Amino acid sequence: MINQRLFDHYGIDTTKDLALHRVCARPFDTLLIDKRGSCFPCECTAWLPQSIGNLQVKDLDEIMSSDMLSRLQGSVSDGTYRFCNEHQCPHVRSLRPPQKTEGQQKIKNLRLAIDDSCNLKCPSCRTGMIFHKDGPQYRSGIAMADKINSWLDRYNHDITVHVGSDGDPFASHVYRHFMANTPVRNNIKYSLLTNGLMFKEFHSQIPHVISNMTRLGVSIDGATKHTYEKLRLGGKWEKVNEALHSMSELKQKHGFYFGLHMVVQQDNWSEMETMLELAHSYQADRVYFNKIEDWNTGIDISSQTFFDLKEFKDMLWRVSTDPKTVNNVANLI
Repeated sequence: MINQRLFDHYGIDTTKDLALHRVCARPFDTLLIDKRGSCFPCECTAWLPQSIGNLQVKDLDEIMSSDMLSRLQGSVSDGTYRFCNEHQCPHVRSLRPPQKTEGQQKIKNLRLAIDDSCNLKCPSCRTGMIFHKDGPQYRSGIAMADKINSWLDRYNHDITVHVGSDGDPFASHVYRHFMANTPVRNNIKYSLLTNGLMFKEFHSQIPHVISNMTRLGVSIDGATKHTYEKLRLGGKWEKVNEALHSMSELKQKHGFYFGLHMVVQQDNWSEMETMLELAHSYQADRVYFNKIEDWNTGIDISSQTFFDLKEFKDMLWRVSTDPKTVNNVANLI
């Protein structure tokens, strides 16, 4: 049953008809699993908030053959996109969602958000430290990790497992357990998003994941020691630079795509160009500049007053037009 309260919460009009001619691939090729075990056929629960089943009570094959999934896919195939959040999803906003190919039904992207443990407490992300190494949340995370690995061991199609959209892959005991026990299969690739602080210490313990990694992203909200340590609470500038050096060396060896992610906000927007220089120095492929959002972490969004500053707009122009930054900038505000 459609949970109308979810759609009301996100301001999604489920009677709309966007009349889009492109059929978005995400409800057909993507599955996201959150820390409660709820499964969603999209990259982000805020973009398509309806669950199609729960991993703690059903297996993945049963979930992916559910009537709810068929209903959500149908709302995209008919062009109405009535269950999609056109206010937040960048694909729908741009009117150019990733195109579904003919006959495409198999999951290509498995996005894990089953543990929000992290060794940082960044104000833009959370109100305090979240870390699970025992207790019911930890045990349910381990159980889901084992269930996912069991399914992956039987899955015979090409798939990329994305880890790190909620917590840190190397700080989380649940994700370390998952990566240490993930099946050694040539059809499984990996994409990791990390704050980097524990990368150098732990990456050697998961050689199969590293050698089959297609993409590595690092969340780093400051390009100088002062700003980084102010915004990444618990982080050390020297340690993250050691990690970036290690990642740069591994990129040359394994050829994965390497990007830096910066949440642009009042205290760091002036370092956008410096962030590009940092990316160049470590041979990163791209910097992703993302606008700070209100995630109910106590930040006063009204204090983020830089958006209309002439200096900010001038910097945006320089960052986006400087030939040295071509292919190194995406998601500009």
